[in-house]
Amino acid sequence: MTTLSLAAHPASATDLRKAVIGAIVGTAIEWYDYYLFATAAATILNKLFFPQYDPLVGTLLSYATFAIGFLVRPLGSVLFGRLGDRIGRKNTLLITLVLMGGATTLMGLLPTYAQVGLWAPVLLILLRAVQGLGSGAEYAGAVLMVIENAPRDRRGLYGSMPYIGVALGLLLSLGTFTLSSTLVTGAAFDAWGWRIPFLLSLIAVAVGLVLRSTLHETPVFEQLAARRKAHAPVREVFRDYRRPLFCAWGARLGDGSLAYFYESFVIVYATRHLGLDKNQILPALMVCTCAQFATVPFFGWVSDKVGRKPVYLLGGLLSGALVYPFFLLMATKSLPLIYLGLLVVSAGAKTMMTAAQGPWLTEMFPAQIRYTGFALAREVTSPIAGGLAPIIATALLAYDPSATLVGLYVAALGLITAVAVWLGPETRGRDLAATAYPDPAPTLS
Repeated sequence: MTTLSLAAHPASATDLRKAVIGAIVGTAIEWYDYYLFATAAATILNKLFFPQYDPLVGTLLSYATFAIGFLVRPLGSVLFGRLGDRIGRKNTLLITLVLMGGATTLMGLLPTYAQVGLWAPVLLILLRAVQGLGSGAEYAGAVLMVIENAPRDRRGLYGSMPYIGVALGLLLSLGTFTLSSTLVTGAAFDAWGWRIPFLLSLIAVAVGLVLRSTLHETPVFEQLAARRKAHAPVREVFRDYRRPLFCAWGARLGDGSLAYFYESFVIVYATRHLGLDKNQILPALMVCTCAQFATVPFFGWVSDKVGRKPVYLLGGLLSGALVYPFFLLMATKSLPLIYLGLLVVSAGAKTMMTAAQGPWLTEMFPAQIRYTGFALAREVTSPIAGGLAPIIATALLAYDPSATLVGLYVAALGLITAVAVWLGPETRGRDLAATAYPDPAPTLS
């Protein structure tokens, strides 16, 4: 296997700035769609699309629909990952953006169970699957657009910034859903008010398409296109990079579940188990999300100084270890203490993992299979990590209202993440233009 390095010309400051803005906006749209569905699944979709079941079963069924999007994300990672390595990062990102945003907009037009019966949940599931297909390679492409344009010694800082889009998407979804439920109340919200946040996705997609259409392809891919493209990137990933791929899967199994636990299941726990109003817990999540605008680039910058692995590993350990103190703070029903708990776990420990994740996965795979490798590494475990995590936590809470089993589950996820990252490579300082990587990877001094 060769270790050819391509002499890709450095990106201009303008290209880098546009790549960062485009990645943040596009990722915000992606996660606006996903978090909006998660919030709606926890509060309204169970009544509108699964009305013949009791509230707990209806919530589980709506979360099952939420999980469908994660079940198809591995397929999206294969399909669009290959496209990203063949036709480029930019063109693939335009396709995924349309798929996700279009599906979300159509959800806002769906008839309910009361109007068309079983066709309502069937159509909801189909659109959720389309969302998942696009999302299977959206974040990977957004991160690659930034890091392949970034200076070598600041990839952690810039490569973490697309995750600001994740936080922004959560903030926008919570904000629009909260505003809609405040301005349109009672039967009117159940009839049409819940549709407003979904329909607003159309505007966001239009903005995203305008921004992304002005981007240039990354210097790495431009040079790669003239030298060597992978004909079978999935096969090449599994043939030559199995160990880092498996380590990434282990890391994502934990951190993906933890993210949805602290930002989705917590809504169900607070409203159904603690009896808090959703308008109390949603603002707390919004505050924590705003804090991530500072903590994400900070931990990305730290990973440039000490490496990707130490930041990622510590985030996994803290996310698992802090779950019991978090439950104790939630149980007080004191809003200041709930805010404190969410800030520590969501804006702190969880963000350490997600800030280091983008640069780690980008630098893990060589240029010609990078999009496929990143997408596979991040999305193959999504059905378990993201889709099933809220369902498992909700079922465990129903079986054990003391939340002891939920705590053990979360602690185990944190440990899995830490062990997987520890077994994986340190990637800081790798040559992104190389078509093969030695083991161990060289690092910056």
